[in-house]
Formats: sequence, structure tokens, C-alpha cells
Amino acid sequence: MQLPVNLIDNELKIFEVKFREAAKSNVGMLDRIMRYIVKRKGKQLRPMFVFLSAKLCGEVNESTYRAASLVELLHTATLVHDDVVDDSLERRGFFSVYALWKNKVSVLVGDYLLAKGLLLSLDNNDFRILQILSDAVRKMSEGELMQMEKSRSLNIEEAVYFEIIKNKTASLLASACGAGAWSTSGNEDLSKKMMEFGEKVGIAFQIKDDLFDYASKDVGKPTGNDIKEKKLTLPLIYTLNHVDQKTRKEIIYIIKNENKNKDRVKYIIDIVEKTGGIAYTINKMNQYKNEALQLLQDFPDTPIRKGFEDLVNFVTDRKY
Repeated sequence: MQLPVNLIDNELKIFEVKFREAAKSNVGMLDRIMRYIVKRKGKQLRPMFVFLSAKLCGEVNESTYRAASLVELLHTATLVHDDVVDDSLERRGFFSVYALWKNKVSVLVGDYLLAKGLLLSLDNNDFRILQILSDAVRKMSEGELMQMEKSRSLNIEEAVYFEIIKNKTASLLASACGAGAWSTSGNEDLSKKMMEFGEKVGIAFQIKDDLFDYASKDVGKPTGNDIKEKKLTLPLIYTLNHVDQKTRKEIIYIIKNENKNKDRVKYIIDIVEKTGGIAYTINKMNQYKNEALQLLQDFPDTPIRKGFEDLVNFVTDRKY
């Protein structure tokens, strides 16, 4: 499944220039770090959602480019901060900012990116777009803290899991779609519809990420990282609710005390697969994907809508 970049290729090229400009600093060390970050950006899925949402609802304009830059600035800020929180030395196969410049600098870089994003909107009177994105940042923080709180007890209900990923992951994708729609339409109803669409895609996206932890030919090579980090995701939550009390206690003991032991982690992965945790999770992911695709049916059948459908399918079909 290919990303529909051909439909927004020109917009993405212009965005690259504008984003570099938005992230620039007059402080030498900070500018070097910004250049390092910009060169190692990922697939830029979130700006793609901004531009496709914008084109679905109207004509791309300067407000759209600012919305895409704001989304990417905020997303990058959260990644820089996440690496400090998670003590992570790698980001997308390269050294993280935290690995190269350590805690203090990383926190300040994240703060700088947040401030640049806020000023980009305020200086151009993009108040509604700023409101949409600021609400996403609040939800992301709440989701992260809720996950940390619940993970300590290793007792997360399915409803709580969905609340966590809705805030932690899906809120930014929802806001990207809402901001893109608002930038070209100024229509509250359209923006809310696109935010609902983005939320459903975001939930499917996070579920797909969670599936990479487990062995399945439909998912890819298992990593077991979530188990090692004592994170309860949907496949494991389902399994804990569908095994006998003895097996449940054993799984929880392994997660708490033997989560670095490869054989014991593999033992959990095998139980999850046998219990139906992976199949259940894939079904849930596809449910959210299909609900998102259904929302797109309210829009005219155009190449942009088709490209959006391809992007949604990419989110759930990707192998990495």
C-alpha cells in the first residue's frame, strides 16, 4: 500500500521549506539541533492528514501550511520530551536528541518547539487552529500520565486502554484533520467531522503499533518491547480477561519480575496468540478503520477522497 503523496506532492515540498523556516533559531547550538531534527523527520503522516483534510474541504492556503507546521512542531516537541521520559537513545534509527545533548538541552528544545508552534499561530491570528492543537497537547499529556498511573497496578480495563490511546495518540491525528479542514473551510461542522475521522484513524494506528509486539504473519516480526516496559496493550488486556486465574497470575508475575527474560516474554506472546488476543485486536483495529472510511463517504468521490482512503489503509497495512 503506497502513501498518496502524489496528490499533495507540491504542498509537501512547500511545507518542507516553511517548516525549516518555522523551526529555525538564531542561537547557534539550538539551530544545529533543529537542523539535526529536520533532517531526520519521519514519513510526515500528520502533515499529510492536514493537507488531505484541507483539500477535501477547500483550497490549500497559507493558513493550511501554518497548521501543518504547527502540527509537526508540536509532534516533534512531544517526541523530544518522550525520549527524555523513556530514557531512549534512538529515534527512527538515529541517535535521539536526548542521546546527543542529554536531559537539560532536550527538555529546553522541546519547550522551544512548543513555543515556536504557539507563536506561529498567534502571530497570524490562527486562533481556532491553535485552540484545536492546544487541546490535543493537553489530551496527550493526560493520556501519557494515565498510562503511567495504570501501568503500575497492571490492571487496565479495555475501556481505560481506549481512553489512553484516544488521548495519547489519536488526539494529535484528530487535531491535524480538524485544523486542515478549518484552514480551508472555516466550517465548524466539517472540522468536527474530520476530527472524528482522525480520532478513529489514530486509534487504529496505535492498535497497529501495539500489534507489532506480538508474533503474527499479518503483523510482522514480534518485538516484545511493550511487555519489557510493563505496558498493558489490547492483545494482553484481552488475554488477561480470558485465561484462568493461575495463568493470569503467572503472566502478571512475569511482567513484573521477569520482563527482561526473552524466553519468558516469548511465553507470554505465545499465550496471547493461542488465547485469541491478536485476532481480537486485529478485528478491533479494522472496526475503527472501517468507521473512519465510512465517514469519508459523506464527501464527493474525488481523487483526494480516494487518496485519503489509501492513507487510512496504509496506517493499518504497514509493516513497520
